[in-house]
Amino acid sequence: MGPRPYILQETNWKTVKETNYEVAVLPWGATEAHNYHMPYGTDNIQNEFITAEAAKLAWDRGVKVMVLPNIPFGVNCQQLDIKLTINLNPSTQFQVLHDIVSSLSGQGIKKLIVLNGHGGNDFKQMIRELSAEFPEMFIGQVNWYSVDPHWDKYFEDSGDHAGEMETSIMMKIVPDWVLPLSDAGDGKAKKLKFKARQEGWFWAPREWTKVTADTGIGNPAKSAVEKGEAYLNKVIAKFSNFLVEFAETKIKDKYTD
Repeated sequence: MGPRPYILQETNWKTVKETNYEVAVLPWGATEAHNYHMPYGTDNIQNEFITAEAAKLAWDRGVKVMVLPNIPFGVNCQQLDIKLTINLNPSTQFQVLHDIVSSLSGQGIKKLIVLNGHGGNDFKQMIRELSAEFPEMFIGQVNWYSVDPHWDKYFEDSGDHAGEMETSIMMKIVPDWVLPLSDAGDGKAKKLKFKARQEGWFWAPREWTKVTADTGIGNPAKSAVEKGEAYLNKVIAKFSNFLVEFAETKIKDKYTD
């Protein structure tokens, strides 16, 4: 297979020089433990697969989209006591994102989507600040796992870290990198005791090793390739349609009545 023209890591200056790119997508993941059975790079693997597949569909519809290399480190401040989990502070993330936006803006690429694959990342406040500094840019964030938030249609367990959803997806993308489910922990996790948290109006970060014994949150026991494939297909199709709409919408017309 030759280089895909919508994947920057694979393409070349000859192709780039001749292409007027409409949208850049920056996948941003994390490097962290995912229970006993999943790779540390799970968030990055999912990011890269989903972004590439969605970009291909958009490219085939005439959209000049460019997928930038995935940033493999995310906010993991509460997991630093887990060996080889790598943390990137939000302040560091901002500086990295700032320089990427500055680069694109100076090159005439005015639309950027940050495709986030890690629950600890949140780019909203960064994008607010960058949008003030680079008003000519249209920057947005997409959490791919929120593209279709109805997990209960696909999965029985709603755990959000190395549980049934993520395991099913990884069984589809890189089956040889997922250990047998018999090696996985049950992903049992403690929750904050406050009623306000249960009702959804209080938030505090999770101290990971005080919450879970195996680094997982969610039981992967009922994971299956078919479940992961069905969910991925829905997410990729919806995200691809969004990329087409995002590319076709002029920045001056981004609001509606």
